[in-house]
Amino acid sequence: MRVHEILIRMVLLFTFFLTAGCSSEKARGESGMKNVTKKIEKKENHKYTNHLIDESSPYLLQHAHNPVDWYPWGKKALEKAEKEDKPIFLSIGYSACHWCHVMERESFENEGVAGILNESFVSIKVDREQRPDLDQIYMAATTAMTGSGGWPMSVFLTPDLKPFFAGTYFPLHDGYGRPGFLTLIRKIAEAYKNERRNIERYSNDFVSRMRVAYAATGEKAQLDKQIIEKAVQGIMGNYEPVHGGFGRAPKFPHPTDLSFLMKEYYAGKNKNILEAVEHTLKRMAKGGIYDQIGGGFHRYSVDTRWLVPHFEKMLYDNALLAVTYSEAFQLTGDEFYKKIVRETLDFMLREMHHENGGFYSALDADSKGKEGRFYVWKKSEIDLLLGGRSDLFCKYYNITERGNFENETNIPNIDSSSEKFPTRSEMDAKQFDQIIDDARKILFDTRSKRVRPFTDDKILTSWNGLAISGLARGYQVTRDEKYRTAALGTARFIKDSLYRNEKLIHSYHEGRVSDGIFLEDYAYLTAGLIDLYETVHDYEWIELASKLAGDAIEYFSDEAGNFYLAPAAQ
Repeated sequence: MRVHEILIRMVLLFTFFLTAGCSSEKARGESGMKNVTKKIEKKENHKYTNHLIDESSPYLLQHAHNPVDWYPWGKKALEKAEKEDKPIFLSIGYSACHWCHVMERESFENEGVAGILNESFVSIKVDREQRPDLDQIYMAATTAMTGSGGWPMSVFLTPDLKPFFAGTYFPLHDGYGRPGFLTLIRKIAEAYKNERRNIERYSNDFVSRMRVAYAATGEKAQLDKQIIEKAVQGIMGNYEPVHGGFGRAPKFPHPTDLSFLMKEYYAGKNKNILEAVEHTLKRMAKGGIYDQIGGGFHRYSVDTRWLVPHFEKMLYDNALLAVTYSEAFQLTGDEFYKKIVRETLDFMLREMHHENGGFYSALDADSKGKEGRFYVWKKSEIDLLLGGRSDLFCKYYNITERGNFENETNIPNIDSSSEKFPTRSEMDAKQFDQIIDDARKILFDTRSKRVRPFTDDKILTSWNGLAISGLARGYQVTRDEKYRTAALGTARFIKDSLYRNEKLIHSYHEGRVSDGIFLEDYAYLTAGLIDLYETVHDYEWIELASKLAGDAIEYFSDEAGNFYLAPAAQ
C-alpha cells in the first residue's frame, strides 16, 4: 500500500511546518571564499558503506558510512520490508539539524545499535527537505501519538507503512525515567515478534482515526471578514508582550503571521497590532537569534528572550523574514527595518548563493562538532582583536567574562541597556555607529577564518521561490540593483534547469535532480514570480506564474477542491 493511500488526508498548513524545528527535547565563505560542502568519500576507505551512497541529498550522504544498513525511501526498501516481514524504522531529519547529528554520533554510528537494526528492522533514512510529503505525513502521525514533534523524527512502521510507535530524539542509554534508543529498539523488536496482532490492531485503528481526523468535511464555507478576525484574535492571544513573539520557548520568528498582522493593521489601524509587530521585529533583530556580526537569522530561540538560538540558518527563514522586514519598512518608514533587510539579503548572497543562480538550503548549527562554535566569542578574544575599542563594543553587545552561552562564550546581542549606551558614551550617533561597524568588520573577518559550518548545497525549487520573493521585495525598498539581478538570476535558473517537460523538479544537487513533483514548489514559486513581475514588469514571469498555478490545480487538487502534497500515484 502506498503512503499516499494510507494517510493522503494529512495535509497540514505549510506555515505550521515552517515554524517547527529540531527536536525541543534535548555557501560561500564570509570573505568571499568559495562555498565548499564536506564531500562524502565513495572510495573503499570506510569500514561501512550502505545504500545511501548513491543518493543526491547531502543529508543522506552524511549517513552513507554508518554501520546501520540504511536505505533511501523507495521500492527496494519497501519491498524488502514486505518480503522479509520486518518492521520499518523510519528516521527523518535534515543536514542542519543539531540533534540529528547528536543522534547519529550516539546511536547510528554505534555498532551495537546497528546490529539490532540490521537484524530486526528495515532502516530507512529520509531528508525531510527532499521529501516534504513524507515529512508532513509522518510528522502528523508523530504529533498525534506523542503530543509534540521535531527532528530527528523516529517512527516505527509495519511493512504496509502504518505507524505504531513514534518519537523524536532518543539518547543512546536510559536516563531521566526514559528508555534509551538501545533499550527501545530491543523492546520494539521483541514486541513485534511476540505481540504482532496487538501492534497491527493498534496501527490499523490509529490510521483509521487519522483518516477521520484529516478527512475533508465536504461542507462549503462562506468567506467573510470573521475568518480574518478570528485569525487575528488567535495570533494575538499568543502574543508575549515582554520580549515579543508568540507563545513560550522555544520561540520561532513566525514571519507569515507578522506579515498577516501588518496587513490587518493597514486595513483597520489597530495600534495594538502594530505595537506587537514592531516590538517583536525589533527584539528578534537585536537578539542572539539574529547574527549581529554577519547578518541573517538563525532557526529559532531556545529561550523567551531571543538570546540563545539553535544556530542553523535556513534559506526559507531568511527569505521569508526579508519579506517581513521589507513590509515593516514600507508600513513605518523606520530605517532600522531596511538595515535588517540589507544584512539578511547580503548574508544570503554571500553564503548561500550558487554561482549558477540558485540558493543553497541551509548552514549547519555545528562546526567542529560543537553547536554554535562558529558564532560565539570569549571576551578575551574580542579584547585582543579590538584593543581600546573593546570596552565600548562589549558593553553595547553584552559581552562579559562570564559569558551568556556555554564555556564562558558570548552570543552578541543588543538589549534595552545597549540602546541607551550611545547617549551615555557622549559620542554623536554617527561616530558611535562607525566605531561599532568597524569593530564588527574586524570580528567578521576573523570569524571567516574559523572552521565553517557544513553547507547543505542542494537547491530546492520551493525555497528558491521564497528567495525570489525576498530579493524582489528587498529591491523594492532598497533599490539596490544586486537584489533585482539575483531575483532574476534565480528565476532564470529554475526555469532553465528545474522546469523540465513542463513540470517542476523539487531538488537539485551537483547536476542531479530528484524524482516527483510537490505542491509546495508550485505554490512558493508562483508567489515568487508574482513578486518578481511586480518588480521588473516583464510578462514572461507573470505568464509562467499563471501556467504554474493552473498546473497546480490539475496535478494536486480533486473535484471537491481539496489540495494534496503530492499526486496520489507518486
